Amino acid sequence: MRGAPGSALRAALPLLGAAVSLVSLCAGLQCVCQLCEHTNFTCHTEGACWASVMLTNGREEVVKSCVSLPELHAQVFCHSSKNVTRTECCYTDFCNNITLRLPLAAAGPSGAAAGPSGGAGRLRAALLAAVAVPLALLALLAALLARSARGWRRRPPSVEEPPCEGSLAGSGRTLKDLISDMTTSGSGSGLPLLVQRTIARTIVLQEIVGKGRFGEVWHGKWCGEDVAVKIFSSRDERSWFREAEIYQTVMLRHENILGFIAADNKDNGTWTQLWLVSEYHEQGSLFDYLNRGTVTVEGMVRLALSVASGLAHLHMEIVGTQGKPAIAHRDLKSKNILVKRNETCAIADLGLAVKHDSVLNTIDIPQNPRVGTRRYMAPEILEDAMNTNIFESFKRADIYSLGLVYWEIARRCSVGGVTEEYQLPYYDLVPSDPSIEDMRRVVCEQKLRPSIPNQWQSCEALRVLGRLMRECWRASGAARLTALRVKKTISQLCVPEDCKA
Repeated sequence: MRGAPGSALRAALPLLGAAVSLVSLCAGLQCVCQLCEHTNFTCHTEGACWASVMLTNGREEVVKSCVSLPELHAQVFCHSSKNVTRTECCYTDFCNNITLRLPLAAAGPSGAAAGPSGGAGRLRAALLAAVAVPLALLALLAALLARSARGWRRRPPSVEEPPCEGSLAGSGRTLKDLISDMTTSGSGSGLPLLVQRTIARTIVLQEIVGKGRFGEVWHGKWCGEDVAVKIFSSRDERSWFREAEIYQTVMLRHENILGFIAADNKDNGTWTQLWLVSEYHEQGSLFDYLNRGTVTVEGMVRLALSVASGLAHLHMEIVGTQGKPAIAHRDLKSKNILVKRNETCAIADLGLAVKHDSVLNTIDIPQNPRVGTRRYMAPEILEDAMNTNIFESFKRADIYSLGLVYWEIARRCSVGGVTEEYQLPYYDLVPSDPSIEDMRRVVCEQKLRPSIPNQWQSCEALRVLGRLMRECWRASGAARLTALRVKKTISQLCVPEDCKA
């Protein structure tokens, strides 16, 4: 047994030589990757190798993979969370082929370390010391060779455990900083899934702020920052997956579209919760905002312009390698639009959205029984006459809904001290929960639309917005305006310092 340490040392020397050869031949790191079956469970990166163990339902779950340079610069992967996750980043080939254990799991029932003691413990310590020396040399040589072969690659600064465990708080970085870095230096489609999972599992729920057909919306805290958590029930998994998929579309991020942060499924042992984490806007939905009070003319223009800006970005196709498909919302209404702190809007709830592939000319329609909100449905949808093979049809239906949202906003605009009470579109023509037949009778057969008061003619902004509404809710979809045209028309009403959407 006394020869064991020497044997371990002799066994490690060939590994040292092999690793040095690999470093000299390869421009990047090779790492163990559990999910990379097609590459023999290895991956290549210019960043770091990564290993993590996370406590999930009382069990330790180990993940090994590569960390890209953008992810490394974001400084979230290499943090550990006390008793919840333990993570290590390293910078030599296959250095993440290690076994990590959580401190909590390594402790016995009495809290004492459950490791070996006595002679066996000393023997293991000697073996570890014998192996640690060549491994340290390996790391040093690999770093030197990598520096000469690739030039100086900046290492992330060493960080102590931040005040909020496993977060960016210790480095002074916010969620907005992290998302900005990942969307500008990465694919533009949001945070990596493993980062999302780390964030989602360290959120503390505070209070329910809303309920819907899908489930509940909670106000949560992540390292002192406010977030919104939309919790779907397991029977709505299709809706959850679709919405998360749409939010992570490349180049979708926009100041007037709700900022997506993370998606995760959480099993509490009894049932599975499906989480969608996004930015939190304390003012709530546009519906709530308009119910609480009136708006000035400038405020009305700012709200209307920001909604048009968000919808125009959603509808727009961006051509290129990192392009964005055109997307139609399909459930645009005041309850699915949030009001930000700066009194502009962010379009939310993309679970029914459809994407258009212009190259293949195909429309990605979600397999979801929900078709939108009846009160806001365009005439062609109510009559079941919309051509779903033409993507423009979906965009035109959104424009019809936009006109109704504008009517809701304009009614709450105070001009000369005169304002209208808040009402939903068609409040005086259909029941509070109208059926398809109710809406078809009013919108298609009687061809009625919400009334536009005469006093709107005395204010230029209200007069222009009233004209836009009529153009948006025309019976013929082809005769309606585009979101971009609506945005340009409203922007001409704007005082630059007031409206920057």
